[in-house]
Amino acid sequence: MPMKQALIAAIGAAAFVLAAAPACAQEDLAKKYKCTGCHQVDTDKTAPPASFKVIAGKYKGKDGAADQLVGKLTNGHHGQKPSADDAKSIVNWILGMA
Repeated sequence: MPMKQALIAAIGAAAFVLAAAPACAQEDLAKKYKCTGCHQVDTDKTAPPASFKVIAGKYKGKDGAADQLVGKLTNGHHGQKPSADDAKSIVNWILGMA
């Protein structure tokens, strides 16, 4: 492989890793606060709770959706109470799935 192609491939791989890092961190927060104990990322169960992708679709384009979800989390949700910053990260990750 010529040097130029190898450099382009390396830059592409690095960009992919850097783009995936925040999503991994946000998913780790969802695991830390046990969100994934009830919610799946993209597979909906036959009964509630909905998957994160379904939740994202439900709130897509709605004014104040992020604030509403952050409020639910920071006020305590099933015994978990993440900080406002952690709740914002989790909600942004979920809403980004729509």
